Amino acid sequence: MASVTFDSTTRLYPGSTTPAVDSLNLEIEDGEFLVLVGPSGCGKSTTLRMLAGLEDVNAGRILIGDRDVTDVAPKDRDIAMVFQNYALYPHMSVADNMGFALKIAGVDKVERRKRIEEAGRLLDLTQYLDRKPKALSGGQRQRVAMGRAIVRSPQVFLMDEPLSNLDAKLRVQTRTQIASLTRRLGVTTVYVTHDQVEAMTMGDRVAVLKDGLLQQVDTPSNLYDRPENVFVAGFIGSPAMNLIDEGTQTIGVRPENLVQATEAEVATSKHAWAVEVDVLEELGADAFAYGRTKINGEDKEFVVRLEGRTSVRPGDTIHVHAVEERIHRFDNATGKRIG
Repeated sequence: MASVTFDSTTRLYPGSTTPAVDSLNLEIEDGEFLVLVGPSGCGKSTTLRMLAGLEDVNAGRILIGDRDVTDVAPKDRDIAMVFQNYALYPHMSVADNMGFALKIAGVDKVERRKRIEEAGRLLDLTQYLDRKPKALSGGQRQRVAMGRAIVRSPQVFLMDEPLSNLDAKLRVQTRTQIASLTRRLGVTTVYVTHDQVEAMTMGDRVAVLKDGLLQQVDTPSNLYDRPENVFVAGFIGSPAMNLIDEGTQTIGVRPENLVQATEAEVATSKHAWAVEVDVLEELGADAFAYGRTKINGEDKEFVVRLEGRTSVRPGDTIHVHAVEERIHRFDNATGKRIG
């Protein structure tokens, strides 16, 4: 196992004037599960591909452990990659798919079978080892792709949106399995996703990127409780944080940090609003009211968390105020956190 270091790593695609990844400094600890997250085009997949050796590094360097791998061929980096499309050979059995890289590497047949069977037990695939991929579900195919990575005993797992082809229920189930498995194996894992809920539930730490720049890297709870800038505040959390311009600063209030108020409180309190409800999402234990409020004379979208058995209905107006100690404040000029 090994740590991973991005040392001022930059990738500038030919013909572009703006780096896809710009001077990335990031240290991933030995055995850590780190998630790279951000909107499309933020540079997360490029970062992963540079680590894999599939993209050139134009400046800076990448280390795996103490070894500089910036110019090392992908096959010599001791990494294993899991793709979103599984990349399984349709004509091979599950066992042959899992052991193919070992066969190419010259690992003897007995050792190959031993590793395949161990991975099969770990991934609950033992009964499927002789089947072809077409006979498996999407979740099972993804586990085969995981198995192919595991049998190689790499220093680092790289996962590029491995759950994006699965349905919602299977995504939840499989992400739990992947997080649990990689922690048991103790292998350093770098995982790319655009889904911030996936990032928050899987990562030991989460690195948030935007336009090729690292915005913040921290534990999921710290990202949620103390976002370092307006972008992270609005990106992390589902539903998103309510952001309100107050002149020189922007304040942020999460939907769960709004409590119901009276009309009088709304009229006299600086951080209280009348929200006209457009849509109500009832989720059982919770409900979310999506609506609009007037901020400086203009309509502003607003989300409020309510009790699951609420009597509020679309078309109603609810009055809420912020829990003062839970308000986030950001400087309008820099976007950075000021309180």
